[in-house]
Amino acid sequence: MQSTEVKKSRAGIDCTHYINGEYVASKSGETFENTNPANEEVLGNVAVGGKEDVDEAVRVAKKALKGEWADMPDRKRSNVIRKIGDLILERHEELATLESLDTGKPLWLSKSVDIDRAANNFYFFADYLTTVGQESYQQDNKAIHYAVRKPTGVVGLINPWNLPLFLLTWKLAPALAAGNTVVMKPSEVTPMTATVLTEICKEAGVPDGVVNMVHGFGETGAAISSHEDVDGIAFTGETVTGTAIMKAAAPTLKKLSFELGGKNPNIIFADADLDDTIETTIKSSFINQGEVCLCGSRIYVERPIYDEFVERLTARTKEMKVGDPFESDTNVGAMVSEEHYNKVLSYLDIAKEEGGTFEIGGKAAEGFDKGYYIEPTIITGLGKDSRCVREEIFGPVVNIVPFDTEEEVLEQVNDTHYGLSASLWTTDFKRAHRVAGKIETGMVWINTWFLRDLRTPFGGMKHSGIGREGGMHSFDFYSELTNITIKL
Repeated sequence: MQSTEVKKSRAGIDCTHYINGEYVASKSGETFENTNPANEEVLGNVAVGGKEDVDEAVRVAKKALKGEWADMPDRKRSNVIRKIGDLILERHEELATLESLDTGKPLWLSKSVDIDRAANNFYFFADYLTTVGQESYQQDNKAIHYAVRKPTGVVGLINPWNLPLFLLTWKLAPALAAGNTVVMKPSEVTPMTATVLTEICKEAGVPDGVVNMVHGFGETGAAISSHEDVDGIAFTGETVTGTAIMKAAAPTLKKLSFELGGKNPNIIFADADLDDTIETTIKSSFINQGEVCLCGSRIYVERPIYDEFVERLTARTKEMKVGDPFESDTNVGAMVSEEHYNKVLSYLDIAKEEGGTFEIGGKAAEGFDKGYYIEPTIITGLGKDSRCVREEIFGPVVNIVPFDTEEEVLEQVNDTHYGLSASLWTTDFKRAHRVAGKIETGMVWINTWFLRDLRTPFGGMKHSGIGREGGMHSFDFYSELTNITIKL
């Protein structure tokens, strides 16, 4: 791999595979160009992994399960994992720059959220692994039962493009803490920070073969998912890909952890603190260009405040600047790729066809010769069966719908295949608890959004995922339990 020093020219890096502690080209020699979505310039070349590359990565990962990594005391492993977090923060500026070059998100966002939270994932699980207890039970005076945790084994980590470093570390940190070895596949459109992360792991003291990475497209992910020596797959991404991974993994009965798509509701009652609600809704609608699985894209507003809410949210949206990710006053950057840009624009065409009203936005942003920019968009007037109401757009697009009763809004909120998260705004806490308990979703925020404690369960139901991550929930996936019984 070339030097990862990021120059003031905002240069990218070439990305090769990382196998057994070394950067290597694909056995086929095939590469593709990585493009900056903000200006369509080439950032570097990326290796395309094939079956042979995956086979080699899995082979060394399986071998690395024995020996130094397996015998490493918990405290030493904790120190290594914590060191990864330290090194991420030491390279904060470099990683933030690469993240914004790859994704098109504002640099201030990469600096203030992505890199810090990536480091914190390692700090959290470095501490957590030293506190994990052991189940034990005494059965009268007959026997003692206790459970021993062992690593799941070789785990494939398949990562999305919207929060590339942050979400990769959310899987890698607990996987390493539990003693696994990994084969990672970053998204083909955002490969750079993952490539630097492998270098950081080596510098922190992770033994060769424990962390491996193979770049590529869907075929690369399929080779990992179907490999007979891969024991588990942790995937974050859209639901169609999750279905394909499940099919590929089925013949070998792998453990699966999926965090998939969302069409998340934001329910606003008339007694809500409207100032706080508006400011938070701006974030939950348009942060990261709306390319966050937790964004609240279905906004339900109680009728007495509906008109005021639409007017005020529209006014705040008009203040948002769409622009160069490296300009400090940019609120909304570029969409991640031309393909995704065209997908989001196609949904705006659908909204027009279905009779929606654009309160603001509804088209590509003007003033850009190159790059994939879309105006923040608020749509009203769509029916509950509209594709824009039911399908995940994953862009700076929200739909606002009025409601009259709790029963009505709950029926609409739960009328979806998705069930990842929801936000609920009210000052009536009896109603808050009552409604939150009836929403069919994995997570509910009351009078806030995206407020996380890493010990709590994170994940969705229905088509939004399988399993939970966070704290012990992560350890349950990345480890296996052996129960041992001693007769007294």
